[in-house]
Amino acid sequence: MNPVSTTAGTPRTVLVASDLDRTLIYSAAALGLTMPDAEAPRLLCVEVYESKPLSYVTETAAGLLEAVGRGTVFVPTTTRTREQYGRIHLPGPAPKFAICANGGHLLVDGVSDPDWRAAVARRLADECASLDEVRAHMVWTADPAWLLKERVAEDLFAYLVVERALLPEGWVKELAVWAENRGWTVSLQGRKIYAVPKPLTKSAAVREVARRIDADEILAAGDSLLDADLLLAADRSWRPGHGELADTGWTAPGLTVLPERGVAAGEEILRRFLGAEGR
Repeated sequence: MNPVSTTAGTPRTVLVASDLDRTLIYSAAALGLTMPDAEAPRLLCVEVYESKPLSYVTETAAGLLEAVGRGTVFVPTTTRTREQYGRIHLPGPAPKFAICANGGHLLVDGVSDPDWRAAVARRLADECASLDEVRAHMVWTADPAWLLKERVAEDLFAYLVVERALLPEGWVKELAVWAENRGWTVSLQGRKIYAVPKPLTKSAAVREVARRIDADEILAAGDSLLDADLLLAADRSWRPGHGELADTGWTAPGLTVLPERGVAAGEEILRRFLGAEGR
């Protein structure tokens, strides 16, 4: 663990909690490159799936990420399952902590913390409708014309993979209203529609890590509705100029809205982390 940064000779423990997909790492479709091909940045593949490269960072971002990992307690904070997170190989030291399944699993040295998992299970049982009910409603109301896949993640939440161009306008909003009344949140990210229990939050897991390491400051970044609670929980936070939060103009105290989009935003977020941790 690298918990210490220094201000005027005083050790400080800075926790950096960041979403991954479309915040720090990018698929080929999400790179957002607008310059001529000859001027495009060099890319480093950080994820392979079914023997094919899937996610990237720029070489510049790779160096910045390594610096963040050595100067702070860097906590990858993702909606991905543990298996999906395990495919990612980020530059820099292996993080002591990671948060998967939108806060459902707190990994410590790569192993899910059983006490945290039990606490999450109790909250879900007490505070929201069951996964079975929500999953059944999603599948029943979806149209096979645009529904490509339906999945359950870690027995915690459900998501649909859809043909975005064929998705009817208003369907996601209707699902969100239905889910809201049952204690669930709906988020549209690329081709995926997530339904996640409200008690299942990235912020709760990040606060637990902050408690364990006695963090002096929390820095965070994210691009989707499922990152909003994380950004609100941080002392300082950043969001890129793309994504679900950008599309809705979402803002909050302590949040800096960046104009950069795609991999350029990933680089800038890491620069802001490095600039902030030394203050």
